[in-house]
Amino acid sequence: MTASLSSGGIFDLDGLNSRMSELDAIMQAPGFWDDPKAAQASAQERTGLEERLGVWHRLEESASELTLLLELALEESDETQCDDIQKRVDSFSGELELYESRRMLSGPLDRNNAIVDIHAGAGGTESQDWVEMLLRMYLRYADRRGFATRIVDSLSGEEAGLKSVTFTVSGSYAYGLLQTEAGIHRLVRISPFDSQSRRHTTFASVFVTPEVDDDIVVELNDKDIRVDTYRASGAGGQHVNKTSSAVRLTHIPTGIVVQCQDEKSQHRNKDLAMKVLKARIYKLELDKRAKEIKDMHDSKKDIAWGSQIRSYTLQPYRLIKDHRTGFESGNVDSVLDGSLDGFVKAALLWKAEGSGQAAG
Repeated sequence: MTASLSSGGIFDLDGLNSRMSELDAIMQAPGFWDDPKAAQASAQERTGLEERLGVWHRLEESASELTLLLELALEESDETQCDDIQKRVDSFSGELELYESRRMLSGPLDRNNAIVDIHAGAGGTESQDWVEMLLRMYLRYADRRGFATRIVDSLSGEEAGLKSVTFTVSGSYAYGLLQTEAGIHRLVRISPFDSQSRRHTTFASVFVTPEVDDDIVVELNDKDIRVDTYRASGAGGQHVNKTSSAVRLTHIPTGIVVQCQDEKSQHRNKDLAMKVLKARIYKLELDKRAKEIKDMHDSKKDIAWGSQIRSYTLQPYRLIKDHRTGFESGNVDSVLDGSLDGFVKAALLWKAEGSGQAAG
C-alpha cells in the first residue's frame, strides 16, 4: 500500500526531494538575499514542498498502521476491529483526497487566503435567506478544512437573511480551493416565506478574490478613492450607535466598493477595507477581466436563470448538481452543512482539463 503512493502516481517523491535539494543549495549560496523578491519566492516554494512531503509522510505512516491493523484482525479473526479500521480508512481517504486536490493548485495565488463575497439576486427575502444559507455552508466548509474565517461586512435583509456579505478565509490554499465556487448559485425549494407554500427559484452570486500578500505593492492614488464613514449596524452597544466607525471605500476608476464595520475603531476598519480593496484591484488587473467583474458585482439581471454554475434542488426532489462538471449529490443536508469536497475536487479537475463546456 505504501509503495504505491510513491511509485510515480500522485506522489513524485524523487522529484520533490530533488527540488528540495536544489532549493537548499540556492538558499545557502552567497548573496541569496541580494534579490529579496526572488529569495522570498524560493523560500515560499520550499515551504510548499515541505508541506507536500509532510502529507506524504503522514499518509505513509497511516498506510502502514492500517496494513498492520488489517493483518492482525485477519490473523485473529477479530471482527470487533472492523469499525475502528473503517474509521481509519475514511480518515486516510480524506487526507488523500485533500492532497489530490492541492496538487492541482499550482497557480501563483492558489496558496493565498481568500476573500469571499455573496450577493442576493432578484427575489427579495427568499434570495436574502439563500445568501445566509450559502454563508453558513462556506463557514462550515472552512471549519472542516481548519481555515479561520472572519466576517468583514454584511448587509441584513429587511425581513430575514442577508442582502450581501463579505468574509475572509485564512489558511493554506484557501483561495485555490474556494475559487471554484465563484459564480451564480440557484436554489429551488418550497419557500418558508410564502404563505401559500409555493415553490420558488432564487439566485445568489459568489465572488472570490485572493488576499494580496504584504510584499505585493498595489499603488492607489488617494484622489481615486472616496472615503465615507457611517454608523455601524448590528451588535455593539452604545459605541456602535454613537460613533461613525464603519468605513466605505469607493475606487472611482473601477467602481469597486468595499465596506468594513467589523472593528470598533474607524482606523482599523479603514485598514482592513483598504486591504480588501487592494486585493480586488490586484485580481482585476491580474486577470484583465474588468468588464466581467464589474458585471458580476453591478448587474443583478445576470444573477438569474441560465447563468448558474450549480443548482440546489430541495423540491420536488433533492439533488445538488454542478452544471460545469456534472458532479452531483443527493445528500443535500450534508452539502449545505459544508461537505463540498466532492464539488471542489470535480471543479479543479474540470479546470485542469481546460473544459469550457457545461455538463447540462
